[in-house]
This record gives sequence, structure tokens and C-alpha cells, in this order.
Amino acid sequence: MSTRFEEFYRRSIEDREGFWAEQAQLIEWHRPPQQICDYGHPPFARWFAGGLTNLCHNAVDRHLAARAGQNALIAISTETGAEKAYSYQELHAEVNRMAAVLKALGVQKGDRVQIYMPMIAEAAFAMLACARLGAIHSVVFGGFASGALASRIDDAQPKVIVSADAGSRGGRVVAYKPLLDEALQLSAHRPAAVLIVDRGLAPAPMRAGRDHDWASLRALHMDAQVPCEWVDATHPSYTLYTSGTTGRPKGVQRDTGGYTVALAASMKHIFAAQPGQTFFCTSDIGWVVGHSYIIYAPLINGMATVLYEGLPVRPDAGTWWGIVEKYRVTHMFSAPTAIRVLKKHDAAHLHRHDLSSLKALWLAGEPLDEPTAAWISDAIGKPIIDNYWQTETGWPILTLCNGVEKQDTRFGSPGKAVYGYNVKLIDDATGQELTQANQKGVLAIEGPLPPGCMQTVWRDDERFVNTYWKSIPGRLIYSTFDWGIRDEDGYYFILGRTDDVINVAGHRLGTREIEESIAAHAQIAEVAVVGVADSLKGQVALAFAVVRDAALTDDAPARQALEAEIMKLVDSRLGAVARPSRVLFVAALPKTRSGKLLRRALQAVAEGRDPGDLSTMEDPAALAQVQQQL
Repeated sequence: MSTRFEEFYRRSIEDREGFWAEQAQLIEWHRPPQQICDYGHPPFARWFAGGLTNLCHNAVDRHLAARAGQNALIAISTETGAEKAYSYQELHAEVNRMAAVLKALGVQKGDRVQIYMPMIAEAAFAMLACARLGAIHSVVFGGFASGALASRIDDAQPKVIVSADAGSRGGRVVAYKPLLDEALQLSAHRPAAVLIVDRGLAPAPMRAGRDHDWASLRALHMDAQVPCEWVDATHPSYTLYTSGTTGRPKGVQRDTGGYTVALAASMKHIFAAQPGQTFFCTSDIGWVVGHSYIIYAPLINGMATVLYEGLPVRPDAGTWWGIVEKYRVTHMFSAPTAIRVLKKHDAAHLHRHDLSSLKALWLAGEPLDEPTAAWISDAIGKPIIDNYWQTETGWPILTLCNGVEKQDTRFGSPGKAVYGYNVKLIDDATGQELTQANQKGVLAIEGPLPPGCMQTVWRDDERFVNTYWKSIPGRLIYSTFDWGIRDEDGYYFILGRTDDVINVAGHRLGTREIEESIAAHAQIAEVAVVGVADSLKGQVALAFAVVRDAALTDDAPARQALEAEIMKLVDSRLGAVARPSRVLFVAALPKTRSGKLLRRALQAVAEGRDPGDLSTMEDPAALAQVQQQL
């Protein structure tokens, strides 16, 4: 006999139109959809076409009648000591002020606004204000360096950039304005205006005619009432850049109606969340988890959402749990790396706080190992629910849908296929579907992708098709580029990437971008970067470099100095998040006779594993030297 979830899932695949028509009723429409799913031009799916709605209306305005005085946004910084809870009424007022300021700076429907911000309330105001105006926001993680920011500015071509004087992490101030100014010198595109939130943390010299102070402009629009711009469901809501296997980042383009419906449905069916409850996601708005589960989904669902700036262990390892207690957090969402950090500290920090309000802890961003899951489960005595998804999908592909039917957790597995996702395991050589239990294949999704997933790559439909839909021979099918297996009960297990993207503490980094940064050093002739398993961060980047002057590799002080220079170079071009754990200098990189770099062999040796069949290697001595360096 099939379970309730199995029937629910089957209907989402077999009666796609009827299923998603029901989910569409979870949000408010200015005009209902004229067509549920237009898949006449695969692999491009147009969800809820003809329907008019607004993301900001669904996240803020529609709640004013019933919960104007309820907490909506709780902004907490353990870096500065600032803490403020905004009611829905107060959030509405602030978003209107930000929208009025952006409008005064020339932002209209369809314009892009780049947001380069720390985790402060004004970042949320800016995102929601863009949605209110029908503008397309493009958030860039505040830790990114000028070169990475410049490439995103050139691709998005924003009308306005919203930033701040500085962010802070672990008590260390990171000045944003100088990084932004340098990025604007490097980029070809010139925005009409830059809006700066001055927190008083670092000098922020203003350029006359271009730069504007947020506080001054806000004061001019205190009573602003900016109506929501009703946009077609297929109108882009935002772009978010994700690393690819080339050095050029991909702008994941999201729609409006499909995304709003998908997030509303996820709060009901995945998180079993109710209006009036409190959601605490510890991610950053620079990542997709922050977009979906800090800003939009909790607010769409009429909840309070916590926006947190700081570390999980500062001032002590009980900081997050104190927030759970104070604000009666019901749903918490974090990453395995953060839990591994907490695991190094005394569990007494958890036990001194009242966690009775908390229903479960969801973890995502990287594979969740069983020991970490077991430790945090014992420590807080709450369900630990893994989930797996991507920047490209915007919401979970694999997890437990406990809002549909209570399901058992299996540590090591992110769960089962989520409704709407027609998930397959595919043989990467033949393109055939693998239907038997425990067969290893590429995790793939049959089109159309469900609502909320990427529409395309920003301004590059061809790249969208070629990258995601044509990597498996003989099939037009979406590849996640992850290996996986499925057990006899339908639980999936993720085994690692099939491409050259690595996952460092939940941050996806393209090895090609790191390689290009290192190769920019005058002493480097050739470089390979691989992801290596790490007990804390999941993976770290490890670089193998061939130098132009071979004598350098025999001189230990010179080698150390060169490694330090390379680290600084990566920091300056991509940011500290992309810095490799080590740079090892070798005489040659292992390659096949046709010249292809043997990345998997490098990775295997670095992890102490058997590198497998090396019969195609041109020079076995190259790999032997790598082993010696390690």
C-alpha cells in the first residue's frame, strides 16, 4: 500500500498541472495564472504564465491586515551588539522608504540593482524594495574581492549598487567601500548611482555625483508609499551568481511567480511551518539559502525571520541557542560546517538554554556526515533533517516532507525526492536510467524543472542548455553534476561532484576560477586545483603548481614566500573564501598522453585513496612527486 507521501509525490509528477494549480493558491495574485506550465520549448519552463503577482506583496503587504504588529524581521549582530525586531508594519515602512530611494535614483521595473552588503536589516530592505519595484536584484556575497565583484557588475549591468561602509566577522572589520570602488575601476559597466549604508565601522569616502548616503536619502522619504509593481509570473525576480567549471560565473536567473509558489509550498510541505512562528536560518544573503530561507520563504509564510551577523561561537558557543530561547525559534536552518565548529566546544553551551520551542534543525549546503548528525541530535534532542539542493533549484531537491507525512531520518542521506522533482539516477556513459537499488549514477532531473528553479542563465540561454541539459549522452535531462545512489526505500545518498566545482563549508567554488587567479602570478607556469575532503569544512581547495624557475622548489624560504604571495593573490581576486589550504610546488602535473589533466588522480592521492587506473598517464613520475610533496 502506498503511503500518503508517495501518492502526493506521484501526483506532482503525473498530474503536474492540477498539483501546481493547487499550490498556486497559497499565494496572492493580482491576476490568476492563465497557464500553469508552458513547456512548449524544452528545456525552458514558463510557470504560471499570464498571472500577475509581486514577491514583496506576498512577503510583506498581504500580512498587514492580520499581523501588522507581529515580528517580521529580527536583525541581530553579535559583531556590533546591535539588535532590533521589526514588525510587519515597520518592515513595510522601511521597504517603502528603500523603494522610494531606489526609484529616486532611477530604478524601474526590469532594471538591475546589485547588492553588496553585510548581514544587516538594510540588505533585506533593499532586496524587498527591488521586488516591490519589479527590479531584478543581484546579491554578491560581502566576502568577495574586487575582481570577482567586477565580473558580476559587468554581467548584471546594474542601474544602482547598494552597499555599506563595512561588514565585520569575528571582530575583524572588513571595509566594503574600498573593495567596491576598486571593482568599479576594474569593471567596464558604470552604474548610475551607488547607495551606501554607513555603519560607522570604516571610512567610506564618497564620490560626488555617484555615491549617496542611505540615511540622508531615507530621511527624505519617511512617509513614502510606493505601490507594488504587478509583474508577470515569468518576470525575473533576481540573478545570483554561482561558480562554474569555467572562470566565468553563471548568473542563475529566477522568475517571480514560480519562486513565490515554490517557497510557500515548501514552508507547508517540507517545514510544516505556521504563520506566527519564528525561522532562524544562519546562512548569508549572498547565498541561495539566504535568499530563500532568510528573506523570502519565512515572510511569505507570515513568520518572523532572524537575520544574523556574527559567528556561532562569539561571544561563546551558546550564542545561537540563546537566540532560539529569546525569540522562541521554531525552525532552524544551518550548515554541517557550523555544527562541526560547535562540536569542538563544550556542549554545556547548548544545555544552558531553553530549546523547547525548536521543532527541528535542518542542515544543507554540503554533505552531512553521520557523526556530526548524531552529535548535534544528541546535544539538542531535536530531529536533525538533512536536505540537498542547489543555487540553480532555489529550494530542496531531496529531503523529508514532514508536512505531508512524518518520515524517518537516515543519517548520511538527505532524504527522498521532493514533490515536483522527477529525479533519476543516470549512467553517465550510456544515458540509461538506473532503476536498481544502490546503483551509482549521476543525479538528474527530468524536465520540466518544477516552479522556483532557474529559468535560464542570465543573458545566455545557450549556456543554460549546454551546461545543464546536454552533459548526459543522448538525453535532454538536467544534471546536478553530483553522483548518487538510492536505497531500496527511496532514500538518496550523495557521493560527490562529477565536475570541477568544490564545496568548501557550503560555498560552491569553481576550481577554474581559483586556477586562473593563481596562474596570474608571474612565477606560475601551470596549476591544478582540486577539492580534498576535510573533517571540518567538508572540502578544501588544494593547489598544485609548476613554477617557471625550477630552482625555487629547492629553496624552502623562497617556496614559503611564493606560497604566501599566491594566497594573497587569490584573496585579492576572489576573496578569502577561495584561498587554497596549501599550494604544493611540483615539477610536472600528471596528465594523460592526450594532455588531459588527471584531476581525479590528484584528488585521490591527496585524500590517501587509490588513484585507480593510470594506464593512460604520460609520466607516472609526476604523480609520484605529488605523493612525495604530500
